Amino acid sequence: MLPTVVIAGRPNVGKSTLFNKLAGRRHALVSDTPGVTRDRKEAEAMLRGRPVRLIDTAGLEEAAPDTLPGRMRASSEAAVAQADLILFVIDARAGIMPADAHFAAWLRRQGRPVLLIANKAEGRAGTSAALEAYSLGLGEPLAVSAEHGEGLSQLMAEIADRLPPPAAPDAEEPRILKLAIVGRPNAGKSTLVNRLFGEERMITGPEPGLTRDAVAVHMHDTDGTPIELVDTAGLRKRARIEQPLEKMSVSAAIEALKMAEVVVLAVDATEGLHEQDLQIARLVEREGRACVLALTKWDAVADRSKARRGVDDRLETSLAQMKGIPVVTLSALTGQGVDKLFPAVRAAHEVWNSRVPTGELNRWFEGALERHQAPLVEGRRLKLRYLTQAKARPPTFIVFGTRAEQTPEDYQRYLTNSLRDTFHLPGTPIRMQFRGTKNPYAEE
Repeated sequence: MLPTVVIAGRPNVGKSTLFNKLAGRRHALVSDTPGVTRDRKEAEAMLRGRPVRLIDTAGLEEAAPDTLPGRMRASSEAAVAQADLILFVIDARAGIMPADAHFAAWLRRQGRPVLLIANKAEGRAGTSAALEAYSLGLGEPLAVSAEHGEGLSQLMAEIADRLPPPAAPDAEEPRILKLAIVGRPNAGKSTLVNRLFGEERMITGPEPGLTRDAVAVHMHDTDGTPIELVDTAGLRKRARIEQPLEKMSVSAAIEALKMAEVVVLAVDATEGLHEQDLQIARLVEREGRACVLALTKWDAVADRSKARRGVDDRLETSLAQMKGIPVVTLSALTGQGVDKLFPAVRAAHEVWNSRVPTGELNRWFEGALERHQAPLVEGRRLKLRYLTQAKARPPTFIVFGTRAEQTPEDYQRYLTNSLRDTFHLPGTPIRMQFRGTKNPYAEE
C-alpha cells in the first residue's frame, strides 16, 4: 500500500495545479473558476524516489451538509481521514483568510501530519507574505509557486522526509483491469461508482453535470482482481457544449475512454436508449474497447419487459457492429443487480483478449467461403486465400488474397458476423483487414 498524500485547502488556492505538478502531468482540470474540483482525484507519483498516492480534494468550505459545497467538504474530510501526510495549501498573495484559520484549527484536531504550503509565492514579495502563515499554528510554511514551478524541489524533499518508512514489497498483484464508466449527464454514473466502491467516494445529487473531471479510484473485484475504475463527466451532443470548462470535462472523459480496456456505458433505463447513447457506443467501438451496457435506475422502470425489448431492438438495428453487447439491468440506489456488473465486465474483458487458434480459424474460413463464395468485382471473382489473427485487444484479423483489399463492405460484414458467431465473440469490436497479394501471372 502506497503512502497517501492529501492536498487540502479552501477553494482556488491552487491545489489542482500543485497536484498536477507533483504528479508530473495534467491529471486534474485547472481553471480560474473557483470550485472546479468536486470529487477527489488520485494519481501515483514518484517523489524523491518514494512512490506515493496523491489525492487532490475539493475546496474546504463552511456549508450545510445537504448542499453541494457541504457534500464536497464531506468528501475532502474523508480523504484527510486516510492521509499519511496532509499538504494544507493557502494563497500567499491573498493572505490568511478566516476560512484558512478555521480549517487549520480543524486540521490540528485531526492528529495527522500536516505540511503547510504557501502557494502563489512568486518572488520576494510572495515569500514575505508566506511568513504570515506562521499564525496558523501548523509549523513553518513552505513557500512555493505551483504555476511557475518555484520551490517544488524542496517540497518534494520535505514530503519524502515526512512519510512513514516504506513497507516491505507485497507479492506481485495481478494485472490491473482498466475500467471507465461513461454516459450522458445524470445517467447515474457517480452513484454507481459509489455503490461499487462501498462508500460516498463521488459527489452525487439531483443536479446534472456534477462530475467535471475523469476521476480514478482503485479497488478490487470480489475475485481479487485489481481494478482502476474511472468515473467521467457526462457526454452531451457536441453542439450543446459551449462553456470552456465543459469542453475540458468532455475531453477528459474521452481520454479516459481511450485509456480503458472495458467501458461501461451507463444508460438511464427510465428514458431508454437515446441517439447520444448510441453515438457514445459507436465511439467505444471506434476506439476498439470492450463494452458493457448498464441500464441504471432499473428500480424506477414501470414496465420492465417493454423497456428491455425496446433496448434490445434498438441495439439490433442501430449497433450491429457490436452485436451481442452484454446488457446489465441494475439500480445503484438500491443495489439491485449491481453484483452482476463485474462478472459481465470480466467476461467482456476475456472476449476482448481472445485469440483463436490458427487451425480452427482457417477451417472456419474455408467453410465461410463455401457457404457464400467471394463476390465478383469488375467481372472477376476475388480469391481470398487465408487469414490470420494479428492481435487481440480487440481481436484483429487479416485476410490475404488476390485483390482482397477490394472486398465489398457487405461481404466484410458477412465474414465478421460469421466469425463472431462461430467463436463466441459477443459485443466486442472485431477488426477485419484485407490485404491483396500479387498475382504472378497478372502480366502474362
